[in-house]
Amino acid sequence: MSRLRLLAMVLLAPLSAHAAVPEFSSFVALGSDGVAVARVLTEGTSCPSIRIDGHDQPMKTRVGPGISPLRTTISKPEDSKPSAFPVRACEAVLPRGAKRVSVLGRRLPVPAPRVDRIVVIGDTGCRLKGKEVQACNDPTVYPFARVAQEAAAWHPDLVLHVGDYLYRETPCPTGQPGCAGSPWGYGWDAWSADFFSPGEDLLRAAPWVFVRGNHENCNRGGQGWWRFIDTQPFVPGRDCSDPARDAANDDAPPYAVPLGSGAQIVVMDIAFADENKPLDPAAPAAAPIRAAYARLDALSRPGTFTFAATHKPILGFAATAKGGQAQLRPGNMAIQSVFGTLNPDLLPAKVDVLLAGHYHVWEQVSFASNHPSQFIAGFSGTQEDIVPMPETLPADATPAPGAKPDRFSSWVDGFGYMTMERRDARHWDVKVWDLSGKVVNTCRIDGRHSECDKAMVR
Repeated sequence: MSRLRLLAMVLLAPLSAHAAVPEFSSFVALGSDGVAVARVLTEGTSCPSIRIDGHDQPMKTRVGPGISPLRTTISKPEDSKPSAFPVRACEAVLPRGAKRVSVLGRRLPVPAPRVDRIVVIGDTGCRLKGKEVQACNDPTVYPFARVAQEAAAWHPDLVLHVGDYLYRETPCPTGQPGCAGSPWGYGWDAWSADFFSPGEDLLRAAPWVFVRGNHENCNRGGQGWWRFIDTQPFVPGRDCSDPARDAANDDAPPYAVPLGSGAQIVVMDIAFADENKPLDPAAPAAAPIRAAYARLDALSRPGTFTFAATHKPILGFAATAKGGQAQLRPGNMAIQSVFGTLNPDLLPAKVDVLLAGHYHVWEQVSFASNHPSQFIAGFSGTQEDIVPMPETLPADATPAPGAKPDRFSSWVDGFGYMTMERRDARHWDVKVWDLSGKVVNTCRIDGRHSECDKAMVR
């Protein structure tokens, strides 16, 4: 028995059988221009070989085991500790057109020449944050493993995660059997319990595109994000260990992942943007958002169909309870305030669909105005938002200045995943699935517009 499995059994013994950690974690991530990077996370003293189309080659160490220094986080000092990473992150770039790839006897997924079937999930970790306590040990209350199994059975060409992987930030309170024994903090044990172990089936099913969420910003799970997931090189100083460098380490330029036949996903790392208030144009945070818009505009121009993936919704609604009444909150105001100075329609003309998470619901909005459709898929494991959405939007409801919704659909307080299947150059079929593998809503994307069969999933 390897030391990794022994360590995992000790740390995760109280958790459900679905959370058993494999002897090593492996996956394939797609980065800029669709470059495929194979990753293996292991406690081995060196990286294994990877077999590509019958030929063996060594994997390189991205970063070795270590303990990242204690740094300031959003948690209280008494709920903080150094992040221990007893695993080695290994990687190898896969050549384009690779047909068969394996490592340590396990076959890895390879990119499809044309991506027609996409699973979209988001907000998958188990909520442990102060008084906010989710029963991580109960697979009916924390069902990400089930979501991953069902989504893998759909046989996608690609998985898109729209951010927020790590939620076990503080200890399970005494006397809470639903989360007793859970790991917490920002080290490997929490990353494994929240993502790599329950997501194993889906990690093996297809290559992934990863969007960074605010839970992976430097003052939260950023150290693990840079070690394990980000597709850029791991270099000293680009690791979220020094709070003085957080602004630079929380920002990365957008990049495009081709889907074939002119379609693409543009990934945007702007989860640092505050959704609750506009930004002063002179504020330091405005500059990287302006740069992100310019890059999105440039990347979208040559495409025939562009999905833009952000963690925080730009054109979605959230519902909050106030005085016993549900009130709609607009999309990300910081992003809107900066994008709006560059384009009165907020998004470049060649952006067709926005994909996001952050709100713990599923949602679709289409517009009569010149705005792309917005889909939100933050419903794949984390404790759900439960304030009901209206079945019909009020006449004056808008997620952003000038945006006029004409189609709206939602599912509140339900766990699941979303799939998108290509019909032709400008049309995609969207389905929303529950934990039993049942389709609870069906939608159609027609260029920038979308509509769903149900205005509300009940």
